[in-house]
Amino acid sequence: MDDTKALAALAALSQATRLQCFRLLVGAEPAGVPAGELARLLGVPQNTLSTHLSIMSNAGLVRGERQSRSIIYRVDLPQFRELVLFLLKDCCGGRADFCASLIADLAPCCPPEAPAHG
Repeated sequence: MDDTKALAALAALSQATRLQCFRLLVGAEPAGVPAGELARLLGVPQNTLSTHLSIMSNAGLVRGERQSRSIIYRVDLPQFRELVLFLLKDCCGGRADFCASLIADLAPCCPPEAPAHG
């Protein structure tokens, strides 16, 4: 990810409704959330939400998929991963020991899958 893409993503998240929407979508992975349901959950008019979703989509953070009469929105996980890695790439000047506590704090949210025993 380059600086321009990172700045676009961060700018898109720098508004309260968009940040709340993004966090809601992250929590709804992998199913996603229909646009109308997002508007209801966030307490915003659908046309306002549409503008917010467009900004986040243009920044590469979310994507919409038409299913029948609804559009289901999901986080673009590869882009989200790129943004997080972009932010952490030079963490603590490349000193892994300084970043250990940050990485440990992230681990509880995303534990690795246990190997399957057969």
